[in-house]
Amino acid sequence: MAPQPPPGLVQSFTVKGQYIRDLSFENPHAPQSLLLVNNKPAIEVNVDLKAQKLQENVYEMTLHISARATTEGNTLFLVDLAYAGIFQIANIPEDRIEPLIMIDCPFVLFPFARRVISDVTRDGGFPPLMLDPIDFQALYIQNKNEGAAA
Repeated sequence: MAPQPPPGLVQSFTVKGQYIRDLSFENPHAPQSLLLVNNKPAIEVNVDLKAQKLQENVYEMTLHISARATTEGNTLFLVDLAYAGIFQIANIPEDRIEPLIMIDCPFVLFPFARRVISDVTRDGGFPPLMLDPIDFQALYIQNKNEGAAA
């Protein structure tokens, strides 16, 4: 059984708000790109995380996702989203705060960011881009290992 925090020191993790910080969608070859989609496009997705402390026990996590669809060397669309959340964390041990911010916060934000990307690609005239789930724990470990090697 896990040890309980002392009375009055209840651990908490609260989402105070979430929002689109920046959103860009480009359809550079429209309307031709909408007429010529015969092959399944290649989709390249990049994910980046940025966190900052706003005040005592309050953090902002920004999940940046960019996706590019190409076919036959031509870009069909490019979507770039920075989706952020404000999180309040109280009475969490110091060694647990960074993993909480870099793993749990983007995990909470991802379904909402995924929906935004799906909606904007559909509204751009393409089938909705449904991103696969992201293993934020593996991404965190990979980034920590790369940082240690540098």
